[in-house]
Amino acid sequence: MKRKIIATKNAPAAVGAYSQGIKVGDFVFTSGQLPINPETGEMSQTIEEQTAQSLKNVSAILEEAGSSLEQAIKLTVFLQDISDFAAMNEVYASFFEGAAPCRSAIEVAAIPKGAKIEIEAIALISK
Repeated sequence: MKRKIIATKNAPAAVGAYSQGIKVGDFVFTSGQLPINPETGEMSQTIEEQTAQSLKNVSAILEEAGSSLEQAIKLTVFLQDISDFAAMNEVYASFFEGAAPCRSAIEVAAIPKGAKIEIEAIALISK
């Protein structure tokens, strides 16, 4: 089974030895997405705004691969401070209608560029 590298200008460019996403068979895997606006290169300050931007970035990669957040199977949310969970969860929930995908939310010591959140996803490719 071959893998296909997924790249879109609608999400921040990879700035290291990684791809934005990889499509393998009927699945797409995204790298963790920081809350960087791909048009401006800027990052907002609140956990609510950062959650929304990270999810928009994940969504852009999934769409480039022929998938979507609606086809997501599993998301992993990395939080710099677990006390941001409730505020993150409120914004996160607004991105899903009906049954949300599986999810893990983990507090980590630090996230690149001082972000409060990073989100990665695994999704099915839409048929």
